Parts: sequence; structure tokens; C-alpha cells
Amino acid sequence: MRMLKESEDAMGQSFWDRHTGKNHDGHVIEREDGFVDIDHMVSYFLEYRDWSSEEKKAMRFCRGRVLDVGCGAGKHAIRIQGKGMDVLGIDNSPLALKVCRERGLKRTKCMAADEVDARLGQFDTIIMMGNNFGLFENPAKARRMLEAFHGATSARARILAQTMDTYATKKGEHLDYQAYNRKRGRMSGQIKLRIRYKKLATPWFDYLIVSRSEMKAILKGTGWKVSKFIGKGASYIAVIEKSKR
Repeated sequence: MRMLKESEDAMGQSFWDRHTGKNHDGHVIEREDGFVDIDHMVSYFLEYRDWSSEEKKAMRFCRGRVLDVGCGAGKHAIRIQGKGMDVLGIDNSPLALKVCRERGLKRTKCMAADEVDARLGQFDTIIMMGNNFGLFENPAKARRMLEAFHGATSARARILAQTMDTYATKKGEHLDYQAYNRKRGRMSGQIKLRIRYKKLATPWFDYLIVSRSEMKAILKGTGWKVSKFIGKGASYIAVIEKSKR
């Protein structure tokens, strides 16, 4: 998804209001079938001591120059920077990046995840935390982006990507939507949604939630493979390493 206009930057405005202490009850996640949920933003601003054990473990796999794709409010990038690593945070939300800079992140760039290529520089670690494997949107686009990531990374590079098993639910509204997706030839967890906050709304976009086996299938033939899964529950983080094509 391209850089957001001011009228579309719902999530960035939500971050900004939370960061500046304004009245804030969270933003709305609206799915195309009419399902809505409230994101109260707590996880985006947690101190390291309050992170999940999976997140803490994943950060140990960061090395060299780091690219944080979809950095949000900067939680992970700021932690990595504090450990002495060179990190660049990218996001398509100008206000989110303003929050990052005010919180101390030194290097940011406003751009979409699918704009990453070798012109951005060479990185040793790419992180896609906060379920940001979803930024791949669909299997075909994932493979194109993984090819671009391959060219923008060193021979020893790795990707740390967080998502959740889309099938780990018993809720009818989610199971019905998964069935609706399959009927249309989409993956079960290929969600179309938008973010709403006050009078702002992002454009509709796809967000890809996958099981562990689905992730492995998407990576096949891309020059990347899963070396390790962190977390045994519905939410998990994949350590993805370069491999032979």
C-alpha cells in the first residue's frame, strides 16, 4: 500500500494521539464483511520488560544492519538501536514515523513495504514484527517482495516475521470469512480490511495471516526458508534464512 495521505493516516493519527497523551480509546479494524474490532494500541508502546517471551527471544536473532518493515510506533526498532545496531524504520504512515522519531528512532523513511529493493541499501536482518508477515498481502505478491528482499540483503541475511495461525479459532464469524475467502479462490487468511480512527480511514488493503505450513509453502523457491519457529501457540515468529533456489 502506497504512502498514506493525511486524510488516510488513521493508524498514524491513532499512534500520535496515544503518544501525546490525548483522549484515546483505540482505532477500529474493519473487515470487508462488516466485522469490526477495536485495537487499543497497548502492545505498540510496551516497555521491553512487558514484551512476550517470543518477542524477546526473536530480538536475539537481529544482527548487522537492520530494516524494520512496518515499524509502527517504533517499539522494536528503538530497542534494536539501543543495542548499538544500525536500524532503519520504514512505514507508509508519515505520522507513525513522526512518533518514532519523537521516541528516539534516528533513521526513518516513509515508504511502503513493497517498495523495498536493493536501492535502499544492504541489510543483514529484516524484521516484520507485530503480525507484519501480513504486509505480503497474498502469495504472489509475497514471492515478488521476497525476491526484492533477497537483493537488498547480505548473504547471511535473515527475516524475522510474526504472524498467527489463521485456523486457530472457533469463532463463527472468522470461520465463515475463511470459507468465503476459499470460495473466491483466496487463502483462508487473506483478509481485506481498513483502519478507521475518528474521521480518518485508510484505503482497503489485503493482510495475509498464515499457518506454519502455509508460510513454508509460500517461501518455497524464493531463496528463503524457515529455520526456526518461535512460539508454540496461535501467534508465532519465524526465523527465515537465505537458502539455495
